Amino acid sequence: MKERREESTEAMFIVSPSPHIHCGDSIRKVMWSVVIALIPAGVAGVIFFGIHALEIILISVITALVSEFLIQEIRRKRISVLDGSAVITGILLAYNLPPTVPLWLPAVGTFVAIVLGKQIFGGLGNNIFNPALVGRAFLMASWPKLMTSFSSPFHPVDALSSATPLAVIKGIEGTGNVHFSYRELFLGNCSGCLGETSALALLIGVSLLFFRKYISWHIPFTYILTVGLLTWIFGRNGLFSGDFLYNILAGGLMLGALFMATDPVTSPLSNKGKIIFGLGCGCITALIRLKGGYPEGVSYSILLMNAFTPLIDKFTLKKKRK
Repeated sequence: MKERREESTEAMFIVSPSPHIHCGDSIRKVMWSVVIALIPAGVAGVIFFGIHALEIILISVITALVSEFLIQEIRRKRISVLDGSAVITGILLAYNLPPTVPLWLPAVGTFVAIVLGKQIFGGLGNNIFNPALVGRAFLMASWPKLMTSFSSPFHPVDALSSATPLAVIKGIEGTGNVHFSYRELFLGNCSGCLGETSALALLIGVSLLFFRKYISWHIPFTYILTVGLLTWIFGRNGLFSGDFLYNILAGGLMLGALFMATDPVTSPLSNKGKIIFGLGCGCITALIRLKGGYPEGVSYSILLMNAFTPLIDKFTLKKKRK
């Protein structure tokens, strides 16, 4: 009887690694929630740019799933293609492409994103850089002409190279008579990458993530506000160059700040670190937009700050007292 009581008492004290309190969420649940949150922007892209935009998204997602499966099979790792992370990479890569690109381009970009941006580091949770942005940077360096040829909404076959809202600010040749209103920028009725143009669709989607507390306000708010303030203060004298709201709605700032800079794997863990991360992204983006030869700077700013994430965590995470 005494021995049985001792066994019962020991069973009550189970030693196991943390966390000991589970919130009920899982990686799969979080990832698929992000996929759902990305759907409105994809729907907007198909509405504005046509069925080819949907084909780009599907090719990108399929390539991501196949690439992840093959790499995990070759490495003899647990197959986890259904956890949603590969689907997110495929969608985000597609959203960062012009709606006129040939279908082989998203396939190549997504393969690079999965292999060089994710699996080469050991898979989900080990990658240093945002995989989708790694793929985009590779495509931008390899096929810059295809990556900078955009089409007008509702006219997908009418490719107007560089006629984007940010190209207007830069005063790039051929954009002198192009004008975009706040309404067009907010709804998405303007040229650009297929998943970045509609601020409304992005805000509708990200509201789910805020509601479920999968992301916090620290990175998006700091990032967007920094870009808006710096471009307003230091913008050149000219059409829209110092326009606070125009610079926030134009380009890929909303997509980058809401869905890519907030990647929990490649962004800081503490709230203080997230604010520093957002400030860094905002400063680099504004610098590239104002002084660089390339009109956009979101992708490169996030990738650069991804590299500083371990250092930011080192100085902002609370240390255990001995």
